[in-house]
Amino acid sequence: MNYSIAAIVPMRHHSERVPGKNYRPFNGKPLFHYIIHTLLQVNAINQVVIDTDSPVIMDYARAHFPTVVLLERPEHLRDGSIPMNDVLLNVVNQIHADFYLQTHSTNPLLRVATIQKAVEVFLNHYPIYDSLFSVTRLQTRLWDQLARPMNHNANILLRTQDLPPVYEENSCLYLFDKQTLIRRHNRIGERPYMLEIPRHEALDIDEEIDFTIAEIVHRYKYST
Repeated sequence: MNYSIAAIVPMRHHSERVPGKNYRPFNGKPLFHYIIHTLLQVNAINQVVIDTDSPVIMDYARAHFPTVVLLERPEHLRDGSIPMNDVLLNVVNQIHADFYLQTHSTNPLLRVATIQKAVEVFLNHYPIYDSLFSVTRLQTRLWDQLARPMNHNANILLRTQDLPPVYEENSCLYLFDKQTLIRRHNRIGERPYMLEIPRHEALDIDEEIDFTIAEIVHRYKYST
């Protein structure tokens, strides 16, 4: 069966910790250019949707990505404290698709092959798994705020590579359907598939230092 998939990239005009980060120059182009360009190359994706309140992003997208659907985010969803699930509900109520893939402009190192793999894995396992999200493997000694070991026995010093892995939700990729989002008010369903992706692709720009690191890694990995 051929399913339709809409990719959603939500972007606010303002950013508290990294001012203007979504459209700030990143190795010569606006940051959001990279994820949009990547998504447009994924064969499994039928349409790419930008949800934003930014006139800068809208103007650039109209000029450089004419096939992308632009949705102006309504005023009541523009505050930085608004949960992402509320923003996504507004989008899926306007854009019809069997499934939705959501990512961020702050993940510029995500590759076409990784996104394509995520879609293929999800569709191949649906409905056994009702959603998918990307994770980063961690094999390190973790402690809670009371200095209690969380994933290891402090009296047995195993090598970190021998520790049982735990997984960080890295916020790079989510796949879900409208019913799951409405019913659970969450992108992650009751039976999610955790897709491990390469650590460098999971680099997320949240603070100023992240921007610098991501630019360096991007030049190193993807320069031609």
